[in-house]
Amino acid sequence: MIAVTFALPAESADFLRHLTNKTRVERNSVEIICGEIDHRRIEVLHTGVGERVCRQRIAKFLQDQQIDCLVSAGFAGALTDALRVGDLLLAKNFSTIDLGERWSSLSTLPIHLADMLTVPALIDSGEERMKLARASAAGAVDMETEFIAQACAKPGVPLLSLRVISDTPREVFPAPAHVLFDIERQQTRMLKLATHLLANPARVPHLIRFARRIANARKILAKALVEIMRAL
Repeated sequence: MIAVTFALPAESADFLRHLTNKTRVERNSVEIICGEIDHRRIEVLHTGVGERVCRQRIAKFLQDQQIDCLVSAGFAGALTDALRVGDLLLAKNFSTIDLGERWSSLSTLPIHLADMLTVPALIDSGEERMKLARASAAGAVDMETEFIAQACAKPGVPLLSLRVISDTPREVFPAPAHVLFDIERQQTRMLKLATHLLANPARVPHLIRFARRIANARKILAKALVEIMRAL
C-alpha cells in the first residue's frame, strides 16, 4: 500500500479524481480516503497545516499499519525566483526512497532536486524568503514535511517528498498570511478575507490570478503523482 499525504483538500482535489474504487474510512480517529491506481491500493491523509495537527494526525495514521512507502505531497513556497509557480520539487534532504532504475521512468517529468525547509508559519515577505535562502541553501519551504519525515523514520517507512511550487518571492500571496489562513482553525476565515479585500480592492485581481496559479499547480502535481504511483 502506498500512502500519500497533503496538508489540505485544496491540494489533493485533482489527485483524488484519479483514484478508482474510492471510499472514505475513519481509522484511529482520522479520516482516510482509500482508492486505487492501476489496482495498487492508495491511502490519502490530510495532515492539516503546521506542526501540532500534523504530528497528531500522522502518528495516528501510521499506527499499526503496513505501508510500502509514503509520499508527502502538496504545495511549497519557493525561496528564490529560480523556481517558478508550477515547478515540481523533490526534497532530497527528506526523501529516503532509492528510486534506482525507476527514476529513469520519471525522467520525462521536470522535477527539480533541492533541499526543503519546514517552517512554523507562512512567509509572505519576498525579502525574508531571500534571506532564508542565503542562510539555508534550501530551494523551498513547507510547514509539514519535517514532522512527517520524523514520524516515518520511527517505523522505517520509506518517504518521498514531492511538492509543487505555489508561490515565489516575486509572486507572493495576494493578502497577508494571517488573512489567507488561520492555522488555529485550520481554514480560511472568509469574512476576514472579504473584509481585507473590501479595504484593499486593488488586491482582488491579485487574488484571482493567485487562484488560477494554484489550480494549475494542483493539476501539475496530480499528474506527476499518478506517474510516480505507477513507477513505485
